Formats: sequence, C-alpha cells, structure tokens
Amino acid sequence: MPASSKKFHKKKTDEGKPKFNKASKKQFKTKKDSNGAVKPEAVALQLEDDVPDFPRGGGSSLSKNERDEIRAEVDAEFEAEELALKKNKRKKPHKKSQVMPDDLGSLFGDGITGKLPRYANKITLKNISPGMKLWGVVAEVNVKDLVISLPGGLRGLVRASDALDSAVSNEVESNEGDFLKNIFYPGQLVSCIVLQLDDDKKETGKRKIWLSLRLSLLHKGFTLDAVQEGMVLTGYVKSIEDHGYILHFGLSSFMGFLSKDDHAESKDNEVRTGQFLQGVIKRIDKTRKVVYLSSDPDTVSKCVTKDLKGISIDLLIPGMLVNASVRSTLENGIMLSFLTYFTGTVDMFHLQNKFPNKNWKDDYNQNKKVNARILFIDPSTRAVGLTLNPHLVHNKAPPSHVNIGDIFDQSKVVRVDRGFGLLLDVPTKPLSTPAYVNVSDVAEEEVRKLEKKFKEGAQVRVRILGFRHLEGLATGILKASAFEGPVFTHSDVKPGMVIKAKVIALDSFGAIVQFPGGVKALCPTRHMSEFEIAKPGKKFKVGAELVFRVLGCKSKRITVTYKKTLVKSKLGIISSYAEATEGLITHGWITKIEKHGFFVRFYNGVQGFTPRSELGLGPGHDPSSMYHVGQVVKCRVTSSTPASRHINLSLQMKPVRISEDDMVKLGSVVSGVVEGLTPSAVVINLNSKAHLKGTISNEHLADHHEHASLLKSILKPGYKFDQLLVLDIEGNNILLSAKFSLIKSAEQLPSDISQIQPNTVVHGYVCNLIETGCFVRFLGRLTGFSPRSKAMDDQKADLSRAFYIGQSVRSNILDVNSETARITLSLKQSSCSSTNATFIQEYFIVDEKIAKLQSSDSDGSELKWVEGFNIGSVIEGKIGEAKDIGVVVSFDKYNDVLGFITHYQLGGLTLETGSVVQAAVLDVDMAERLVDLSLKHEFVEKSQEGSFKGQKHKKRNREASKDLELHQTINAVVEIVKEHYLVVAIPEYNYAIGYASIADYNTQKLPQKQFVNGQRVIATVMALPSPATSGRLLLLLNSISEVAETSSTKRAKRKSSYNVGSLVPAEVTEIMPLELRLKFGIGFRGRVHITEVNDDNNLEKPFGNFKVGQTITARIMGKASQKGHLWDLSIKPTMLAGTGEIGANSTSDEVEFSTGQLVTGYVYKVDSEWAWLTVSRHVKAQLFILDSACEPNELQQFQECFKVGKPVSGYILNVNKNKKLLRVVRHPLGALSIGNVDDKDIQRGESDNNISDESVTTHIHEGDVLGGRISKILPGIGGLLVQIGPHTYGRVHFTELKDAWESDPLSGYHEGQFIKCKVLEVSHSVKGTIHIDLSLRLSLDGMLPKSPSELGGDLDSTGKRPEKIEDLCPNMSVQGYVKNVMPKGCFIMLSRKLDAKILMSNLSDGYVDDPEKEFPIGKLVSGRVLAVEPLSKRVEVTLKKSNTNGSSKSGINDFSSLHVGDIVSGSIRRVESYGLFIALDHTNMVGLCHVSELSDDHIENIQTKYAAGEKVKAKILKLDEEKHRISLGMKNSYLTDDIDITEKEDSDEDIEETDVMDDEARSILLTDSTPPGMNIEYESGASSVLAQAESRASVPALEVTMDDIEHDDLDVLISQNQADNNDVITIDEKSKRREKKKAKEEREQEIRAAEERQLEKDVPRTADEFEKLVRSSPNSSFVWIKYMAFMLNSADIEKARAIAERALRTINIREETEKLNIWVAYFNLENQYGNPPEEAVQKVFQRALQYCDPKKVHFALLGMYERTEQHNLADVLLDKMSKKFKHSCKVWLRRVQMLLAQQQDGVQPVVNRALLCLPRHKHIKFISQAAILEFKSGVPDRGRSMFEGILREYPKRTDLWSIYLDQEIRLGDEDVIRALFERAISLSLPPKKMKFLFTKYRNYEESRGDEERIKSVLQKAIDYVESI
Repeated sequence: MPASSKKFHKKKTDEGKPKFNKASKKQFKTKKDSNGAVKPEAVALQLEDDVPDFPRGGGSSLSKNERDEIRAEVDAEFEAEELALKKNKRKKPHKKSQVMPDDLGSLFGDGITGKLPRYANKITLKNISPGMKLWGVVAEVNVKDLVISLPGGLRGLVRASDALDSAVSNEVESNEGDFLKNIFYPGQLVSCIVLQLDDDKKETGKRKIWLSLRLSLLHKGFTLDAVQEGMVLTGYVKSIEDHGYILHFGLSSFMGFLSKDDHAESKDNEVRTGQFLQGVIKRIDKTRKVVYLSSDPDTVSKCVTKDLKGISIDLLIPGMLVNASVRSTLENGIMLSFLTYFTGTVDMFHLQNKFPNKNWKDDYNQNKKVNARILFIDPSTRAVGLTLNPHLVHNKAPPSHVNIGDIFDQSKVVRVDRGFGLLLDVPTKPLSTPAYVNVSDVAEEEVRKLEKKFKEGAQVRVRILGFRHLEGLATGILKASAFEGPVFTHSDVKPGMVIKAKVIALDSFGAIVQFPGGVKALCPTRHMSEFEIAKPGKKFKVGAELVFRVLGCKSKRITVTYKKTLVKSKLGIISSYAEATEGLITHGWITKIEKHGFFVRFYNGVQGFTPRSELGLGPGHDPSSMYHVGQVVKCRVTSSTPASRHINLSLQMKPVRISEDDMVKLGSVVSGVVEGLTPSAVVINLNSKAHLKGTISNEHLADHHEHASLLKSILKPGYKFDQLLVLDIEGNNILLSAKFSLIKSAEQLPSDISQIQPNTVVHGYVCNLIETGCFVRFLGRLTGFSPRSKAMDDQKADLSRAFYIGQSVRSNILDVNSETARITLSLKQSSCSSTNATFIQEYFIVDEKIAKLQSSDSDGSELKWVEGFNIGSVIEGKIGEAKDIGVVVSFDKYNDVLGFITHYQLGGLTLETGSVVQAAVLDVDMAERLVDLSLKHEFVEKSQEGSFKGQKHKKRNREASKDLELHQTINAVVEIVKEHYLVVAIPEYNYAIGYASIADYNTQKLPQKQFVNGQRVIATVMALPSPATSGRLLLLLNSISEVAETSSTKRAKRKSSYNVGSLVPAEVTEIMPLELRLKFGIGFRGRVHITEVNDDNNLEKPFGNFKVGQTITARIMGKASQKGHLWDLSIKPTMLAGTGEIGANSTSDEVEFSTGQLVTGYVYKVDSEWAWLTVSRHVKAQLFILDSACEPNELQQFQECFKVGKPVSGYILNVNKNKKLLRVVRHPLGALSIGNVDDKDIQRGESDNNISDESVTTHIHEGDVLGGRISKILPGIGGLLVQIGPHTYGRVHFTELKDAWESDPLSGYHEGQFIKCKVLEVSHSVKGTIHIDLSLRLSLDGMLPKSPSELGGDLDSTGKRPEKIEDLCPNMSVQGYVKNVMPKGCFIMLSRKLDAKILMSNLSDGYVDDPEKEFPIGKLVSGRVLAVEPLSKRVEVTLKKSNTNGSSKSGINDFSSLHVGDIVSGSIRRVESYGLFIALDHTNMVGLCHVSELSDDHIENIQTKYAAGEKVKAKILKLDEEKHRISLGMKNSYLTDDIDITEKEDSDEDIEETDVMDDEARSILLTDSTPPGMNIEYESGASSVLAQAESRASVPALEVTMDDIEHDDLDVLISQNQADNNDVITIDEKSKRREKKKAKEEREQEIRAAEERQLEKDVPRTADEFEKLVRSSPNSSFVWIKYMAFMLNSADIEKARAIAERALRTINIREETEKLNIWVAYFNLENQYGNPPEEAVQKVFQRALQYCDPKKVHFALLGMYERTEQHNLADVLLDKMSKKFKHSCKVWLRRVQMLLAQQQDGVQPVVNRALLCLPRHKHIKFISQAAILEFKSGVPDRGRSMFEGILREYPKRTDLWSIYLDQEIRLGDEDVIRALFERAISLSLPPKKMKFLFTKYRNYEESRGDEERIKSVLQKAIDYVESI
C-alpha cells in the first residue's frame, strides 16, 4: 500500500530502500517538535500505518472528532504531495511521471479499525520477504527447477530439491531421473513459500525469488486436531496401493488415504508417486491418525473453509476458499473480511469482472457476500491478499489466448487509471483477454494527462509484452518503436542476423548483451575478438553499444559473435545441414584441430570437417602449426549429406583441375625423387606432368623393419625411387609405399570391397593394433580386421609383440560382409605363409640399395669389387687374424674387402697366419663389404691347370642350378646361419649354394626357429639365379611353406588320392619320445602316436625297433585338420590287417570308457604331483602321486619311476568326457589291494554321492592300505593330518601312530613325509563331509614293508588297542596317553575309541602335588582297569602299584555270591531323578534302586534327600546275570528283618567326577553291566571341554523293566548301532527254561522300544511326564511343542490348543524367539485341524502380529504355506508383504524365489517394482541375490543381464565379480568363464583387489588341470605387477 505522508516518501526517496510496516507487531511512537507539539505528519503516519484503535484490548487516546480532523489533514497533505510530485516530474521529464502503487508503502495487517487504507495490498520485489506464502501457477518445468508465476507478475524459481519433502523425494528421485516433468505441468496451481531473495548478478535492480513447495513448511503448525471434515488439503502421493493412494502432508503426525473410487483419474494425467493431489476431508480416524479424502474436482472447487473458532494465521494456506464480505472499497481494490478474525484486500486485477470499468466500485457494496481464495499471506505483517477471479475461485488457472509479440490493431480501452496506465480489451479468440499498458509504455514521449489522450471505448494498436499467468492478464505496449524494431521477442531472432546491442554485464564466460527490444544474448569469450585476448573487458564495457551477429538461437538461448570477419562477411551462411550445398563458399570458425584435419562450425550449431588434404598444407606439416582454435576461415563445401549430418569442406576455393592423363591412379606404380625428409616421412616429387608430391612413411620404405630404419637414416634429397606404389590419394597429397611385396602384387591389391573374394590370400600392411585384434589395410581406405584369435597360431602370444604398425603381412580373407562393409581376416602363419621368395628377394635388393647409398656417401666409388666375388667362385686370399668364431682373410686386389671363414667351413684344416688359400665364395654382404668363404673340399676342387681354375669354378654354381627346377623339393645342408637367412648347400646337385629366409612376412617379430651348421633341411626352389635375384638361388623352407606345396595342381591331385583307411608306404624321418614322424607321398608328413604301435599298450619301448630312414607300411587314421598339420597314421597289427575299426578310432568326439575299467597309457608328462598319460591319440589320463603306490620309498621316487614314454596301467576312477580326460588309480576299485575284510565291512565299488565336487573317495574303503603324505602335525595329542588324495585327507589318531606304546609317538614324523597307512573307518557326517580314520601301526594286516630290511625292529605284540569296551575287564593292565588333566583327576586315551578316567586318589601311590605338571597331556602311563560301565561307556583306571582292597574286591565280582532277597550295604555312587546308583561294598558291582523302591511314601525330590557317598542298606530284588544288572529296594518294609550285616567302610574319599568321552567312543554301545560313573560338579576354572562333556553325559537313559518293577528312563547316551551290537551277543539258551527265554525276548523288545525313544530325543510318554518337563523348562518352546504333538497323537485337539495358549502365557516375554516358535506350531495346528483352516489360521496370525515382530510372523506363516504347498495363499500373503514391508530386500527375494520355484513368468516386473520400492543402498544386495536365484532356478541369461547391469554401475566391486564368477563356474561353460575372468583382470583396480581376481582365476584353472592356462594366468599376473 502506498504511504500517506510526506515524511515517508522523503525517507524512501533518500534511502532508496523499502520500509516494511510491522503495524500489528510494534507500537508507533509520536515525535514532538521543539515546542512540544506533535507534528501532524507523525499522526498521519500512525493512522495510515493502521495501528488498531484497541490494540490488545486497549482503547484509543483520541476522540472521534479529533480523529476526523486528523484524517482531513492527512487527505489534504496527500493531495498536496501528489501536486508536488507532478511538478517535479515536469522539471525532470526523463523520470517516471507517477509512482506506481507497487512501489508505494508496505503491506498492512488485518487489525484495521481506524481510517481505511486507500490502496490494496500488492506483492512487489521491494516488499516481498522470506516466509511469505504465495499462490502461483507453474509456468515452466525444467530438469533442475520450476518457474512459478506469482501475483503481481512476479516470477519465482523452485529448485528440484525444494519441490518435494525428503520423505517423498528419496523414492521419486531414485526411480525417475527427470522426475519434475512427471509430477508437475504448466498451468498447475501450487502453494509456495518464499525461501530467500538473491540480487541478480547479471542485471542490477532485479532480485531472484527462490521458492519452496515443501508441504512441511506450508503446513507448519497443522495438527490432527486442527484439521476438520470438509477442509481441503493438498498432499503428496507417497505410495500407490491396490485400492488407493497414501498421501503425505509433510507432517509426521498424520497421513492421508485417497481411495481410487474417490479419485477420478484422467487418461492424460496418470497418478505418480510424488504428485500433488487435492482432496476434501471426508473422515478422520484419530486412532490410526489417518485422514480419508475425496478428490472430486467439483467438490474440491466448491468446498469452503469453515469458520473455525480460534484459527491462527499459520493455518491459512494460499488457494484456500473462504466466504468473505465486502468491508469497503479502496482506490485500486476492495477490502474483505473473512473467517471472523481476518481482513484482506483484493486489487483491481483480481476482481470478479475481468474488465472493470471506472464504475467498478458500484458492484461491491458494503457487506456484500462473495467467495474468494487466499492469494498470499505475510505472517510477519499479518497481511492477506485475496482474489475474486472466476477461474481461480473455481480452482483453475486462467487460460492464455495471446502470444508474446502478437499485435492487435483493434484493442478497446476499458479503463484509464490516471497516472498509472490503461486497461484494454484485446480481441482474442475464443474469449477476449484483458491487457494492461503501463503509463511508461503508452507513448515515446511523456504523457502528462493520460485521461485526456485516451478515452474509454477508443481503439488502439497494442503489442503484447508479456502475460501474467495467475491473473490471466496480458501486458502490452503502445509505443511506435515497439512495432518497428527488428527484434522484439526471441522468435524474431534469426541466425546470421546483424544487430546492434548494448553490453549489460561481463563474466568469465563472456558478455551479456541486450537488443533494443529487450531480448538478451550471450557473446562467448572466444567470440569477443578475432583473436584470443587476455582482457576482453577493456573493449567490452558495460553500457557500450556494439554491432554483433547472431550465431544461434535454440530455445531462448541466443549466442552472438563480435568477430569482425563474421560480422562483416557478405558470404552466404549455413544455419542447417540442408543449406550446405556443394560449391557454397562461406565463413566459419575452427572448433577442433586433429592430425588428419579440423572441424569448422557454422551458424545454429552446424559443423563440418576439413580433411588435411584440403588445407593446402605441404607434406609433413602439422595442421595445428598453421591454424588455431577459434580462427575464422573461408571454406568451400565439397560434399554434404544432411541425413547423416555430414559436411566435407575445403579451404581451396577452386578445385585443382588436373587432366585425366596426368592423374595418378590408386594402385598404380610410379617413380619419384626425394625432395625432403621429415621425422615421420619422406617427401617425394613424382615424375608426372601435374608436378604432384607424395609422401612415404618410414614404415613403407621396406618390408624388413631394420632395412626401413637404416634406409631412412641414409636417404638424401635427390635419390630416385624407380618403383613406388600409390597407396592412397588425399586431395593433392599422395601416400606412397616402397614395399617390394606390395609393388609386386599391385595388380592383385583390392581398393574396393567388391574386389575381395573369400578364401584368398592378399598382401597388405598393418595400420593399427588394438587389444582385441589387428587392422590390415590394402589400397585406399579399404581395411580388414583380424581378431586376436585369428591373428596368431599361438593364442597366448602378445599381439603387440607379434606385429608392429606398418608391417607387411599376408592376410587370408575369411569373410566379407558387404552390408556392414566388414572384412574378417586371418594372419595365422599356418594359413598365410609365403608361396614365393619375394620376402628374401626384397631383403637382398634393399641390401644392395643401402650398400650403394653408403658407397656414394663415402667416396663415390662404384661397387665393382662385387663382380670379383661371384657366388660359388673360388678366390685366393691370405689368412689374417684368427678369431674365436673363425679366421679373417684379406685380398690383395681389394684392400677394403674382408673375407671370413667360420670354423665349420675350415674343412678340418689348420691354417697359419699369412698363408695363402683358395676359398669358395658362399655369401657376399655388400653393405658391410664382407665375404663369407669356405675351405671345404665340396666347394673347392683342386685343378692342375691353375690358370683355368677360377674360370672353371665360376661356372660351377650356374651349371648345378640348371639341373634344378622351380618348385622342386630338395634336401639341403645348413652351411652358414645369418640373422635373417640361411646359406645352404644342396649335395644332390653338386653342392649348389642357395639362400632361404628364416622368417616370413607375418612372423618377423616372433621368435624364430634355431638352426645349426650341418643341419639338414627340406626346402623348395622358388627362384633360380638371375639378375633379379642378384645371382642367387632362392629357396623356401618347408617349415615355413608347408601350405605352399599344395599350390601345385599336380600335388593337389596326388593329395586327393589319400583317404582315411588307405595303406601308404612311409619313411621314418624322426623318432620322438611319444610319436614317430613319417613322410609319405610327395611332401606329405604324418605321425604315428605311441598308442598306435601295438594293440596292447604294454611295450616298454614301442619305438625301439625303428630307425630314421626305415620304410614302413602305415594306415591313414585321419587327415590333417588344417594346412601344415600332420596326418595321423597307425601301424597297429590289427589296423594293418584291416580288422580294426578306423571310424571309431579316428574320431575324437566319443570317449567310451567306464569307471573301474583297466586302461594302459604312456607317460608324456610328469611333475611333482601328477603323472600325465596318453591312452590314445585323443584321450589323456592323470595319475596322482599318492595313487601310484603305497610304499614310501616308491612315492619318493615318483618322478624317477614314471619317466616319459613308460607304459602305466591303472583303473579308471572317473571320466571327463568334455576334456577327454581320465582319472586313474593303480589298485582295483572293486576289491581291497591288501588284507582281509570282515562281514561288517562295506562292499567294495560302492559309490559315494555325498562327496562335494568329486567322487574320488569311492575307491577308499575300510581295510585299504594306501600311500599318504603328512600334511600337518596337529598340536598336542591331535595326531596327524594325512593327505591320501588330491583333495582328500584322513586323520591318524595319537594311539595309531606306532605299535609300541612310546612316550613320544610323533618322533620320526615330519610334514611332507610319505607314509604307508591303513584305513580304519570311513564315516559320513550329517553335513555330507567324510571323515577317514587311518593307522600307521605295522602290526595291522598289509602294513608290513615289502623289504624286511625296512622293518626297524620286532613287532610289539603287546601293542594291541582295545577297540570295544568288551575288550576290557577289571584288573586288566592297560596303557594310554594323558588326554586331559583337571584338579580332580585326569583322562587317558586307551585307543581311538576308548577313553578312561583316573581319579585323583588313583593317580599315584604317593601324594600328587600338581597333576598338570606331573601328568602333562600326551604322557604315556600304565595302569590297571578298576571298573567298566558298558551302558555309559565309562572306564575307570588306577595307576597305583599296590592296592590293599584289591583282594577283597576281586573276591566278589560275580553273581554267585549274591541272591535275591539278600540285604546288602553300599555307598551311593550317583543320584538321579529316577533313582540311586549304589556301589555294593566289597565288590566291583553297582546296582540301581529305582525311585519307586526308595520308600513306602512318595518322595517329591530325591536330590534333596540323598547325596553321593552316603552309606545305605538295600535289599536285592532281582539279579540279571545275562545283562549283569542288579535291582535294589530300600523300602522300610524290605528291611524290617533285623539282619546285621557287617560292613567294611571304604576308605576312599568321595570324589565327584565327570564323564568325558571322545565323540567317536560315545557313538558305540557298550552292553556289559558295570557300575555307572558319578556326576561331578565343576569348580570355577574347569575346562570348557569337560563342561561340554558333562552336558552331553546328562541325557536320559533307557526305560527298561529289570524285574516286575517298572523304572523310569535312565540318563545314558544311546548310539544308533546299539541294537546291532546287542544282536551280536550270543547266549547259549539251550540249557535255559522256555519261560526264561520268553522273558528275555520281552526285555529285548523293551530295550529296543526305549532305544527308539532315545533316538527321538527322549520324549516322555505320559501327560504327567510332560507336566514335569514343562515345569522344569518353562521357557523351552521345544518342550511345549512336543507336548502339543503328544496331545495331537492322542486326538485331543482342544487340549493341544490349550497347551499352546498356556505356553504363550507362560514363556517369558523376553524370549521372543521361543514365543514365535509356539505361534508357528499354532499355525500348523490350525492349518491341519481348524474349521475352516484358512480362517482359523488367520485369527491366530492376527493375534501373533500383536506380540511378535510382524515381519518374522509373516515369514513364519509364509513358510507354513510353502511347506503345505498352499501356493495361492502364499501368493496373496506375499503380495501383502511386498506392500507392508516394501523396503525389505528379503521379502522381494522371497517373491522372486517363489515365482522361480513355481516356474512362473513375471520375474522381471517384480524385480523392477522392487527396485522402485527398495532404498538405493539395498539395490546391490537385491540384484545380486536375484541374479543368483536366476542362475540356480531360473534363466541364467537373465541373471547375467542383472550382473552386467550392476557391474556397469559398480565396475570396481570385486565382491560382485566374485559372485558372478562363482555362478558361471557352477554352470561350467568354460569359454564364458574365461572370457569373464579376462574382463575382470583387465580392470584398473587396486593391487589387493587384482590379487584376489588373479588368485581366483588361477584356482579355477588349477581345478581344470590345464598347465598351459595356469602359466598364462601367472604370466598375466606378472605383467600386471610389472606394469604398476
């Protein structure tokens, strides 16, 4: 609102800052003048600032008359001030004529009771402040922000992070990258709050308004109590459910739910997560804190906010519809009151009528009722703005029917606002649009009286400047200049337009300029000057007007240039690719420079390329040295392809016209002279009329790399090249090649893909090398690609070390794809070897060129000396200095030429220095001026006619060569080995001298075969001596050209006559350890595998009867698979006789072997662990070292025993058909190698399927004698860990190390030692692992060494170990090793299965001070058995030498002295809940007194009444001699007879002992009846091992009726084989009565029944027993569930339910897991017996949710559904879980697992939905686990896709790589696995991670057994380490 006092205006003008009134917050204080009077201005200000008359309930100090007088004075002052302002404007016409209401005053609040304000509140840039709440319309939706149109024509920005609350934005942003466009749309009404205001750096006087749409800020102060039914609320869609949408209001206090039935979803606007939805509150559930809404548009638009009592301003939200009444009219609006407590204003642009005329106030009488919506709220001033706009009242944004820049000639003036502007009616369709023209935009000159110039109803011409989206109001301009300017809006700007603009801002990236129409553009820094300048600000100053040219205008971003060349250019422009016509000349600027050219940019982003050939540069010049980025160039369009957006340019304005006759054609051979040299090329002047120039790159000077480098170093300008091949033509620049191979094959070189035929060999050169292959180029740009697998025969070789860029190669065309223009090549030497001698011929030609160049450099003399050294001629020389490798020779005629004779060429002669010799010339090196000579008599023949001697031998080589024919195969002898070639002699042709290259085109960089002097080689004549060959006979070694032999049609015909099965005569050429090399036919080579010599592979030396040169008959078994490979032959007698099956033997696809079959093979490789055998040509076998023998001395000599070529027989253990690999062992699988077997032994040959990864232990059985190797010596008494297979280990018990009882049995053993061992037992655990017990005792069967000398001494017959408890009896002498020591005594090991205990009192005859010190673990002790308890498997031993009570105890140790009815005395040995164990005095026997026989009265707690050691009397009730059991009774009724029994008290102390048994011993049933042991309580500090043993010993015993009295269960552990051992006991029953036999059988049945119950964890049989059990363990769910099961077995369903309820009440609330177990059991109960089951289960389920973790309960129910195969219910439950626990990774994985288990489709949609719901940090876990499920149960390809996708995002996660690799390894596709490993190890990761990957790769290859691949992996690891 504008202020009403002069003082305020003056202050505002002086300071230039707005003053915001805080009328409702602060109390105004008047100021007095010097006389004490109050100034009228101050009073007026106080009134106009609208301080209420009764602030906070107080009254005003002025009377009504006084207030009226003051108001009159204020009005007079206001009018005077307006007149003064008008006068000032006249004096300063350049200023605005009137202050706008937007710029006047501040916002006033709602507490107005005095004089009403004159103007309505309006939001402006000066009074807007943070915290204001505004209503706006979305004008633009960008990627990173929103543009909001605000009231008053303001625009605000909303960052993407401020568009949503964090609770919703996390889900939305993680799912959709560009989420703003999916949630918001232009024209959407939104409520927002001002966050901050920033001054615009680019333009002064403007401020950026940053807004937020977060509901947490807008709804601040909202509570569930504050919302009421009928209120309209806006919320985010937090999640989309099946029946509706969950809404989030930015508050945590309550949520919202919008049913789909209550939401009319349009097709265009699909509801998405994060979207804003408005709804009317239908119902409020305060218990669940949920608000239910309806989003019907009509209901929402008509719903009026109720008049709530005590509503605060914080609860007012922009857009809220309220009932209001007109309070008064203002100058530019009206004032309304609403919601009882609030007042607000409506400015003229928000009235009900869009075109209010000057009488608009008549429509708004006081107290008129209207509907209005809140437009803005300022909480600081409590100011509220309202709108009556019909569109906004109906909750819709006003439509827009105009475009910026539109011109309307017949616009009608609706209203004239004096001093402010005009309201126009613009005739748009379908409805008119209001437009407002500011007074400053009415005319060019100042308009003093607007109302006189423009009358209402007059028509004017207006141009649209802008549009206020919220008001639906356009802004216009009437100035004539607005209709004349070239640029008014962005749409008027065209590329290439030259326009004047003003610089308004400078920045580091360029200058911001403004066109006259107000449109802004950017001039980038590079375009601020023709050349790059350091300080562009010197020329570009803010305010300067300069001439620019528009470069481009995309969207609203306009770029311009100030480069003078572009601005002043008169040439046509290119602003689209379609405008680039051929021949067009234009200007552009360089954007990027490369070696082969640069890129030029034009207008609107169009770009073209100028190749180097069109730059006009000389050969060898770099484009970057002549041009720079940003430079303006004049160029010509040579070609254009608009579809592919390609433009080719040239800087040569006129194309060079050369006649066709003068043109150099691609592939032609030309000549030229060297003009100059550059570092990388040689510049050549071609001999042509066009005076063309060309370049030869360094690599193209010669085929040999060394020659090319040497030639480049000695070339000089002026040297003439007679033959050069035109490789490529780039404009005027011609690329040439001097390679002899390319020049010779110029006519065959292709220049187009149509000229290439598959399966042909073409010369080319390597143009590029990459990791995956090699690019080979021919003529022009025609290029082929050779993959790595096709580039080399050796796949492991390094490609970069095998080839170099520029290398001449021969390429075999494999495939030509015309559609993709791709050519696939092979560079393998086996398919691309030379067929002629051009390679070595080029070597000698270039060598001669180099010699001539060097000669001309030195003295210019010609090489005439060469004529005197013809090849093969004899020349005289003088012996000079002797060297280590030969002798130097000098010549009288040629002082600068030296000869050399190697020791091999001396011919056995001894020469003296200075002597003259006649030597034959073998080779001449012109460059080095060196001659190789020979004195061998084959070359030097003495002639008596000395004068004719030289002439005779000069012709000798030629005469010999005449007899030779081209392509003839000859045998030659190596005479001299040079670096690149061999000098050979041909004995069959008069020792003619020839030359053969060692390498070939494709093998120049590869390691070459080594040759030695005198070696015989086979070669083919390729060129006879001639001037072209420098007089040399050129040969081709067959090791290089084996494929070349097939080029002859004659040989091709002969080759076709050899078929598989044909008999051929062959000659032995070489005898190798494993094969015989043969040759047959003409040039054919074959081999006889060692297994193809004899029918039975048992010959020691199969090749012993053959010699080199011997002719034999062989049958062809297989043709050579590739060129250069050997034929497979056989000389087996059956094959030669024709009875063998060739087809089966010649194919390698089938491997027909079975497990257990005996096979024989020959050793072809042996290492420290394995011997590798060859069984046939295609099948291999491997023998592990420990499977080869059992004797240690044989194992130590493993490599000596299995030498290469030795025949070895073995039995097949397993067959790998894919690898054609067998695993063999030396002993049969179906029977023991040594020793006998008892009936109880396991049958041989029985397969074991429980072994993980392999079945290699099937050949290991009890009683087998094996070879082993000590892997580890276990600490203490652990024994030994022995390796008996590649991955199989056994354990040797401490008592099984030696026969004799030695104090240190481990002595003599060390890790790695080979030993002989016997298998004692092979047992299988529950987990599927195998435990093998071994023994090293020599006394066992089969353990004696073969040689008696190896036996160290006599076997100890006393070393027998007690295996069973039946082997022990009282008073037996035993030995053992101390196993454990404690303060109460110790335990000793008697054998691997039996332990014994020794009480402290029995350790020694004397006093034992420190048991642990005197009896250390492992000490050997000797003692005597005191007692044996078969049932509990307890043995007691004493170490005392003397025993005073021994005679008396041993005197009564049988049942003969005891009778039923006897009264005996004894001491209580142990107290149990079911009875007492009583040791009878003067005997070694123990009896049992059952709890029912203790007293005539019932005993509640037996432990409290009796104690161990107490002396008692008892009556013998029953004697069982068979079982050695005694039943006793202690009732008083039994002891009424006064029988006096003298008792001798035992002097031994009552010792509490524990029962510690070995796990293996505890698994054996002992049936002898001996006194049970006593339970001991441990002291603090006792061993944890003993504590565990005690807990294991306290288990229920058998329930057996010993007589007519029933006993409860005994606490004894029962093993599974007890029944078997009981059956073994044989009793002679022939002399017994039939009644006794029947009683015995009944007792046996009772024992078996009791044993079965023990196997079921000793479940009680009666309800009373269960009641006792649950009272003792009230928190054990296991006991309660067993109780329930007991009731269900009794068919008492209700009792089972009652037990479940009782368990839920009884179990402690902290035992959540135990309670959950009961709930699960309850589920199963109701699922089986409920009525109906589904409803019953659901009721229990709902109850369980209230007490346990809901997620765990859901999973428990789901598990039950899955177990019972109720898939429909499981699917429904999973759907609920995926909504309720959608952030749980486990839930989604369970859903994927179920789909895969049911083999249903739809896994991918579930995965996608899960990724939308899960937090981002769980994505990796979910995707990886889902992929694993796909690999295991689904489609592996989908799993691969998941892994690949996540690895693209996280390529450095080695854990993901490891999981991925593990899954692929499980599938077993080796190619895929290795490819994946190669990808993994090629990553750039830290060394630690790379080590992990390399180790995993190596382990995989080791599991495959391929040594070469293992070495390859190790080499790659070494290469990686070296590269760090």
